[in-house]
Amino acid sequence: MAKMTEQEAWELDDLLTRTDPELGVNGTGFLSRRDARFMGLDNVSVNYLWTKARTEHKTPAQIIGEMVRERIAASVS
Repeated sequence: MAKMTEQEAWELDDLLTRTDPELGVNGTGFLSRRDARFMGLDNVSVNYLWTKARTEHKTPAQIIGEMVRERIAASVS
């Protein structure tokens, strides 16, 4: 595996900060709509996750993680 120079690493970081990476093809990525429904989520939950993820430029998994951390924090305090 080739190593990146520091300059290349900064350029890659800048690129990924400004753009959204493609996460799967034709609904085959983690928590695609099809997979989310398979996991037992209802349509309202799936649509909420996808809408929130799109508006916040995050993945559905990131949204779920934030929700879980919020619930944990609320239960501890």
